[in-house]
Amino acid sequence: MPADYGRDYPWAAFHFHALNRFLGACTSTKPAGLCSSEGNPEFVALSEHCHGVRAKPVRKVPVSPLLELENGPYFIIASFLDAVSLSRADCTSRQIRHLNSINGGPWGALGAMTFRGMELDSDGIFEQPTGSEQIASAAKGMARVDWKGRFARFRHELPTFRAPFVGPEIIVVDQADEIAYCRCRLRTDLLGVGSEALGSAYLEVHVLKNPDNVSLAVVDFEAGGCSSVTFSPDTGAVIRERKVREAPRKVEGAYVQPLNSITSGRGFEGSMGLYLRGGQLAFFRRHAARPASETRANAEAGERVDLSETLDEPELGPWETTGFVTDLSWAEGRRLTPCLAFRNEGAYHVQMICVSSQPPIPAERNVMAYEDGSWSSLDWDATEQAEQELQDGPEF
Repeated sequence: MPADYGRDYPWAAFHFHALNRFLGACTSTKPAGLCSSEGNPEFVALSEHCHGVRAKPVRKVPVSPLLELENGPYFIIASFLDAVSLSRADCTSRQIRHLNSINGGPWGALGAMTFRGMELDSDGIFEQPTGSEQIASAAKGMARVDWKGRFARFRHELPTFRAPFVGPEIIVVDQADEIAYCRCRLRTDLLGVGSEALGSAYLEVHVLKNPDNVSLAVVDFEAGGCSSVTFSPDTGAVIRERKVREAPRKVEGAYVQPLNSITSGRGFEGSMGLYLRGGQLAFFRRHAARPASETRANAEAGERVDLSETLDEPELGPWETTGFVTDLSWAEGRRLTPCLAFRNEGAYHVQMICVSSQPPIPAERNVMAYEDGSWSSLDWDATEQAEQELQDGPEF
């Protein structure tokens, strides 16, 4: 049962307790013993009369009573189970494990719901597996999918970075302006306008060590676009950018600041998240600050605050959200790629800890952000910058 059912639907607690008791009873096999006819004296006598020999009782292989519901009710019941509960149900019997893994069964349905609108790098969406994941079925001469294995692979590999950053963690950035792309891609055709009731996607990153600056962004580069939306967790600003010219580089941009600046020049440490629902983007942050006395002492000594090297537990602030601040009118194609942007090289410690469908707190439409007058210009032209530097002359 999803963890938030009891919180969001308290009236359903009794019904799910009853369902759990029913499911526990149904998934236990019948005791090994005589079949229904064995204990019937009339059946034994009839057998002896017809065959002239004493009838030998025949034992049936224990079968879960839940299998008798496989034509409909079982799948309805199983749709209330999460991954842990389905795994436990798989352990009860081979028949249950087979039912859970068939095409259109509980594992496939759970994966389609959990990973809706998300693509795994070079592997497509969950509902469209590659041929390598199909298993030949000797019984029917058909190919079936290992839906449980595919679910496990998506859950393990979606929250990871592409090369050269392999895995869910980044600890060193070798060059300035480095971009770390996620293996998870967001499908705007499945999470766009009109899909609010069908699904959403949330990605969360934990920043444990930040010697300079790291931001969370989403880009449309793989679909042939040249635009991005970036969230700066330390300043609370959201920046939209579009590359107009490659060389000399020219970028048109604008920014809005839905949240206050919080780090006073220090690198942000804590958690930040990105949420896409119904064709709208929202961002989240949770600041992890050191105790005020320690922070003040280090600031006076000219030291940078580093949460990973302090013995004291950081003070976690509340979750904050920008609200929905932009639609997807800036994006080209149907694929968006989340990424992290590092301003300078250094020893970072960043973990991608969550790819799911729900954010930590609800997000509402930020009306201010949808007013053009709320966005300030942030254009940049390399040619104009070079001319300005020539006019200013060399610095000594």
